[in-house]
Amino acid sequence: MIHSSAIIHPKAQIGAGCEIGPYCVIGENVTLGEKCTLHSHVVIDGHTKLGRENEIFPFASFGLKTQDLKWKGGITRTEIGDHNTFREYVTIHSATGDGEVTRVGSHNHILAYCHLAHNVTLGSHNIMSNVATLAGHVTVEDHVVIGGLAAVHQFCRIGKFAMIGGCSKVVQDVPPFMIVDGNPGETRTVNKVGLERNGVSEEAQTALRSAYKVLFREGLTISNALLKIEAELPALPEMQYLIQFIRASERGISK
Repeated sequence: MIHSSAIIHPKAQIGAGCEIGPYCVIGENVTLGEKCTLHSHVVIDGHTKLGRENEIFPFASFGLKTQDLKWKGGITRTEIGDHNTFREYVTIHSATGDGEVTRVGSHNHILAYCHLAHNVTLGSHNIMSNVATLAGHVTVEDHVVIGGLAAVHQFCRIGKFAMIGGCSKVVQDVPPFMIVDGNPGETRTVNKVGLERNGVSEEAQTALRSAYKVLFREGLTISNALLKIEAELPALPEMQYLIQFIRASERGISK
C-alpha cells in the first residue's frame, strides 16, 4: 500500500501494513511502526521514530531540523508513540542539542496547523485544537485539552487534566486539574467536565475546588496557600500531585 509517487529512502524502516499515499517523502533514518497511515504529501525526516497505527493527514511534517538558532549540529531525535492522529499541516520539529529528543506519547489527537517545537514533551491522551502552538522545551502531561490558537511560552509545564481556553497566551505553568484562559492566561476554575469524563472521584473534585479557592481567591502567597491546603484538606493522591507540581514550578503558575 505504497503509492508509486512516494519517495522512501531505501534505509528507512517501514512496518508491516503501513499505507503511504501520494507524494509522501520518508527520510533515511525514519522508522514507521506497523499499520501507520500517511494520507498524502507527508514529510518525515531526521532521526524520527513512530510507533504503530498513527494516522497522518496531508502536508504534515515531522522530524526536520529545529528552528532554534542555538542549533550547532549533532544527532537530534523525534520520537512518537502509538495510535496518534495528526491532522493537516501539523509540524513537529526535532530537538536542538546533540542527543536530545522531541517526544510525543500515545493516543493524542492533534488538529490542523498545530506546532510542536524543539524539545517538547507531549504526554498521552491529549487534544490540541487547530493552530495551538507549543514553544521549545514545553512539557504537557496527560489528558490535557489545548484550545485553538492558544500559544504556550518556552519552558512552561501543563499539568495533567488541565484545559487551556482558545486564543490564550500561556506564559507560566498551568496547574493540573485546572482551566486556564485569557491573555495572559489566568486560572479560572477546576476542570470539572474533564475530571468527570476521566473518572476522578467526587471526593477529589470537592477537595480540588477547595484547593482552587485557597490558591487563587484568598490572596495568599503560593507557599502559604500550599501550607494551608496541606493542613486543612484531605491528603488525596490528586491533592498531593497538585501540591508537588506547584512546588516544582520554576516559572510560577498561571494565577
